[in-house]
Amino acid sequence: MSAPLLSVTSLKKYFPIRGGVLQREVNTVKAVDDVSFDIQPGEVVGLVGESGSGKTTVGRTILRLEQATGGDVRFDSADVMKLNAADLRKYRKRMQIIFQDPYASLNPREKVREILTHPLKLHRIGTAREHEDRAAKLLETVGLSRDHLDRFPHEFSGGQRQRIGIARALAVEPEFIVADEPVSALDVSIQAQVINLLEDLKTDLNLTMLFIAHDLGVVEHICDRVIVMYLGRVMEIGPVADLYTRPNHPYTKALLSAVPIPKPGRRRDRVVLKGDIPSPINPPSGCVFRTRCPMATADCARQVPKLKAIGPGHLSACIHTT
Repeated sequence: MSAPLLSVTSLKKYFPIRGGVLQREVNTVKAVDDVSFDIQPGEVVGLVGESGSGKTTVGRTILRLEQATGGDVRFDSADVMKLNAADLRKYRKRMQIIFQDPYASLNPREKVREILTHPLKLHRIGTAREHEDRAAKLLETVGLSRDHLDRFPHEFSGGQRQRIGIARALAVEPEFIVADEPVSALDVSIQAQVINLLEDLKTDLNLTMLFIAHDLGVVEHICDRVIVMYLGRVMEIGPVADLYTRPNHPYTKALLSAVPIPKPGRRRDRVVLKGDIPSPINPPSGCVFRTRCPMATADCARQVPKLKAIGPGHLSACIHTT
């Protein structure tokens, strides 16, 4: 196996809570707590979990849109956390993001032409004439036309705006993209179009991608491997085929049991979790999933389970894993 393009080791991101007249730090939100994984060149890895599990924070911290509290992020062997401003700009050209909300992520005062050529100007790629041609080709790549260059974002549908967001991410020809729930704000019919577009781009451009989502059906369709997160920690990692057919962690089983089967008359045995996801301000001791786990024992409160290999490339963080 080749060296990973992205390697994340013991990543932590804590947000301080301040209070009182002097705004002292009174507590901490542990949004991401000791997360580790690798992504190989050309691989699409899904990052799934309930809302509040820390998925988006992982993606933003990898790109240094948020400053990590601890841990290492290495991209093509470079330590991203230690790059100075000048070097970080060079790496930003190689790492881009597709934002979740196509309505908020585009500047309403700019035409599509300006939105797509800004990254090229920032990174000093090509001439003004080449920028124009590049912007037109990007629109064609994502299924739009040159005629859309002089329109404002409010003149497009949600799916078209997301396509423009994808085109902007591709403008500087990155090697790695964080796709932060790129279809969650779209209608189901539009979701299918955008997912098919991303799948085509993955094949045509050999893109490496961290695909953040809560729709496990979409993840199964586009991803090679899946990382399951809960309350800032990784519960399970595995190839799509293994994880979907032989889930090991109780949390993964509960998530998969909620995925509808598109065949009339067929049903899954539903695993209903009790209660709500705990607060990341005061997470449970030991295994953070134990307060909702049907298999929890006293030992689960005393030790934090480590990821253990249960098959080729398949890891699970559960003390009951054999």
